[in-house]
Amino acid sequence: MDLTSLVRPLAAVTNAAVRLLARQARLRLRASASGLVVSGGDHELAVRFTSPATTHTDGEVLVPAAPFAETLRMLDVDQTRLVVEGSRLVIRTEGARFALPLQDRDLHQDTGPPPKLSEVDSAVLASAVRTVAGTAARDDPLLLFTGVRVQSAGEELRLAAADRYRMAVARLPLHAVRDPTDVLVPAASLTEATRHGRGTLGLHADAGRFVLSWAGGVVTTAVLDAGFLSEDSIPSNTVDTEVELNAGDLAAAVRRVGVYSADRRILTLEVGDAHLRRASARQDTRGGGGNPEGKRLRWPELTHLPRPPPAGRPGPVHQ
Repeated sequence: MDLTSLVRPLAAVTNAAVRLLARQARLRLRASASGLVVSGGDHELAVRFTSPATTHTDGEVLVPAAPFAETLRMLDVDQTRLVVEGSRLVIRTEGARFALPLQDRDLHQDTGPPPKLSEVDSAVLASAVRTVAGTAARDDPLLLFTGVRVQSAGEELRLAAADRYRMAVARLPLHAVRDPTDVLVPAASLTEATRHGRGTLGLHADAGRFVLSWAGGVVTTAVLDAGFLSEDSIPSNTVDTEVELNAGDLAAAVRRVGVYSADRRILTLEVGDAHLRRASARQDTRGGGGNPEGKRLRWPELTHLPRPPPAGRPGPVHQ
């Protein structure tokens, strides 16, 4: 194998692959007249990215992922040449030469993604996934709480995740819908995959895999066999109080009050006639100058709600 490539795009796809895969993973580099394909994975997760390159000799090799990515990341030149010399892949630049050992070709073969079921805008999906996946648990023994449910209903895609205490749900539009989707995807894998997607994403799924594809990239992850979350499990149609607040003001107040909360960081919200009161409490038993007797500390904060409009003028309703 012998090729010349721009450093920046090759480093970008290699870093994306390393972030998605384990550090001990290996990457398959396949050079052909159409460019360079960087792929890797195992039975749980697989990635495939394309990178522009001028191929002098077709070929395919396996290299350790982390050392290859780190070598490309530290190059301060525009172009590099990748050449196989014996049992090593040599990375050449003007005035420098790096050699990585080649790996045995026992990496599982890429079987290609399952059929495409629908399409979604990458930026919209990434924004929704950041919100919803952040609610999923990271190390819960029940896999149900470590995943994001990806479910389509007509031309709408629904995302849902929970960690026993919280639940987040997002809805976004779908395009080119062919068949419905309903899978439970690992939250960490979905978050990282959507970070790298560009343009229009294709959604693929079958009994054991979920795939995101776009021009120049494919990420495949195994789905979780742990049942499904349902937003219907938390009643939301019996609302007796509704308040409109500035999101930034509320977030800042919660951060200030949260330092006084206990380990579970529970806040109390109380709605008054023209204010929203947040309070948190903790039992401090460490002693010391701040609370020598271990008294219960409580920190309230008020946010004044907008005044009602004058009679005869419409305005937002706060109940």
